[in-house]
Amino acid sequence: MLRWAGAALIVAGAMTARGDDFAYQLKPTAVADGVYALIGKTENFTRDNGGNIVNTGFIVGQDGVIVIDSGPSKAYGTQQRAAIAGVTPQKVTQVYLTHAHPDHFLGNQAYADVPIAATVATNAALRQSGDALLDNLYRLVGGAMSGTQVQFGSADAAPGSVRIAGRALRLIPAAGHTAGDLMVFDEATKTLFTGDLVFFQRALTTPNADIPRWLATLDAIDKLDFKVMVPGHGPVLRDHAGVMQTRDYLQWLSGALKDAANRGLDMPEVMRLPIPERFRTLAVLQTEYSRSIAHLYPAYELETLPAARP
Repeated sequence: MLRWAGAALIVAGAMTARGDDFAYQLKPTAVADGVYALIGKTENFTRDNGGNIVNTGFIVGQDGVIVIDSGPSKAYGTQQRAAIAGVTPQKVTQVYLTHAHPDHFLGNQAYADVPIAATVATNAALRQSGDALLDNLYRLVGGAMSGTQVQFGSADAAPGSVRIAGRALRLIPAAGHTAGDLMVFDEATKTLFTGDLVFFQRALTTPNADIPRWLATLDAIDKLDFKVMVPGHGPVLRDHAGVMQTRDYLQWLSGALKDAANRGLDMPEVMRLPIPERFRTLAVLQTEYSRSIAHLYPAYELETLPAARP
């Protein structure tokens, strides 16, 4: 992976800010007792935002800190760790990754001395596609990625209750947004970090989506006894509004694509279909809707084809 050092220098040379110089201006927000979120922008990846479109977080225990997602770059992870040090003198003792999308795991280098855990499926996806995801983010973000390399998780996150740094957590593996999503639930404050299983006020990303499984997971989230929810993108919630909005969008998207396929529409025609008014205020809607059509529509088209005869 040393090839990335050269690639990073080439990209950074055309930029005004190299990775070490890019200021993410991370400001931890207390969302519950000892629980903090770092809220990203509800935008597409750009060179101006350095890939900071993601919510990450951390939980302060009696003798350590648990980090949820390390962000989109080495610089982000380094500055995330510095932001944590500004809140507590406790050392980071554990990192959990919610899934294998680049804005959530490419800050891992900043935690080379810390155990990093994810689901089995996420760790497998990182090994299979990590380099390609890194390559793509270099192209989209540029200089802020300088020096960033893929660092894999060091352990598989087993489901169930764990106690880390004196803090009782529940690790909840799931699926739908990807094949190996992970939620982290803080028992003391009933704070739930959902990763990208929940979006709020931002259109969903779907490159690895399985909509039926995602909808089933949302039903399961509704049954959890959370008081605070930190979604993967969008503002912190204290109710089920994010689950409801994510479910509503997925149900509409799936229905619209199925109907379009049954009508024989081609992809450009589907992209011109009207979007319901209730979704038109979602950030980056047109971009993500177009991407979802590209990701998902071919499968709906295949379903309309007659079964092949022997």
